[in-house]
Amino acid sequence: MARAIFLDRDGVINRVVWRRGKPGSPRLVEEFRIDPAVLEPIRALHNAGLRLFVITNQPDLARGLLSWASLQRMNSLLSAQLPVEAIVVCPHDDRDDCDCRKPRPGMLKRIAAERQVELSGAFVIGDTWRDTGAARAAGCTSIILDRCYNRSDEADYRVKNFSEAVQLVIERTRL
Repeated sequence: MARAIFLDRDGVINRVVWRRGKPGSPRLVEEFRIDPAVLEPIRALHNAGLRLFVITNQPDLARGLLSWASLQRMNSLLSAQLPVEAIVVCPHDDRDDCDCRKPRPGMLKRIAAERQVELSGAFVIGDTWRDTGAARAAGCTSIILDRCYNRSDEADYRVKNFSEAVQLVIERTRL
């Protein structure tokens, strides 16, 4: 069974949008910028036989700040450029108390059930405590990309950039 890699979207695959000094998700298609530095490393993961999934919290849907149409266009852009099997979205806010909003493991468990993925051998690459918390709750290995906004967030591994995360995953999956 091929191992799975779960990628957070905002701050990992695409650039965050800064609002009032805080990192956030793009709300408009024009704000959605896939980081060119992730393209080749993601292809390397795919070429290594790893299954790739995107898991993303999008609370701006629940808050009425992001339309479903804009989100679908962003996800279409992502799917057209990257070899991912699926993009799974949590459209809820914290107050909704759902099981899919990271740090809960609902999105990971859903993919595992629907796509026959073994979570114990999977990796989650993220940029916040929510990503690493979901990984921990699902029994996955967590990798956090070092950012100015996550210095106190814990993970199994902390790396400087996405390329370093991919090198780590490829090395660990060869063991």
